[in-house]
Amino acid sequence: MSSTREIPHLLVLHGPNLNLLGLREPSVYGTQTLADVDAALERLAEELGVEVACRQSNQEGELIDWLHEVRDRFDGVVINPGGYTHTSVALRDAISAIGKPCVEVHLSNVHAREAFRHTSLTAAVCVGVVMGFGVDSYLLGFRALATRILREADGSPARVGDAPVSARTARSSRKRRARRS
Repeated sequence: MSSTREIPHLLVLHGPNLNLLGLREPSVYGTQTLADVDAALERLAEELGVEVACRQSNQEGELIDWLHEVRDRFDGVVINPGGYTHTSVALRDAISAIGKPCVEVHLSNVHAREAFRHTSLTAAVCVGVVMGFGVDSYLLGFRALATRILREADGSPARVGDAPVSARTARSSRKRRARRS
């Protein structure tokens, strides 16, 4: 986490066609809209004591530019690369280059779908992948990333099986850091 910012700032990137959530194949992607997803992420960010910025693009280059921004402006990324998951070496390279933790999320279980969706070019450069839980995939991935970043800020390594950090814990962590300064 950058030393000039006390509260972790996370970026959520929604890839191609996610602007059509609620309209596009509701049997696969559900009926909630992208605005619903972003509102749920904003509520969770407030609960966890972190900040969130949400962006969507159908353009690979724009997603890459936003990933490059992460190096200086954000502490981590949750990304749903959409169809680029299976095709974009450039997106994979951008995730790898930013030097910040990234969690890949998908609304559907891509392994229960067409064979071409079974390979993710981006997963190997992410700290984790959450899929198959609809909008909850975003929330689970966001919570995991926020927990990891808050623990690292306290100097505590993330441990397998640990419970997520609550807003109360996040606030007390910030107070401890402030006292140490």
